[in-house]
Amino acid sequence: MRILLDTHAFLWWNEANPALSKRAYGLLANPRNALVLSVVSAWEMVLKTQAGKLRLPELPSVYIPTRAAHYGMEVLPVSLPHVLAAESLPHHHRDPFDRLLVAQAGVERIPILSADPQIRQYPVEVVW
Repeated sequence: MRILLDTHAFLWWNEANPALSKRAYGLLANPRNALVLSVVSAWEMVLKTQAGKLRLPELPSVYIPTRAAHYGMEVLPVSLPHVLAAESLPHHHRDPFDRLLVAQAGVERIPILSADPQIRQYPVEVVW
């Protein structure tokens, strides 16, 4: 199964954070699953690091690609259909990063791995 990781899921997986649910851990650890990291999440991490809201053990330009490669993650670019799909989403969430991740999950027809209860309000499959 292809699974799109929410930004916190990517971070928690790389930190071995106990906040990951048992199901999330199982999905991430299963080598049959194709883990997908969106460039949206990479952009969010870069901006939050620059603003002092996120600390990474290395510069984002090193940490993100090396961690994604370590786990064999597919990096999903943002395409025009992804952006346009965000237009039709209900306004459950004001976070532009999360809205675009939801749009990508919908367009790509893949579940999103997220603990965010607001994401569950959207018409996409959410696993946690």
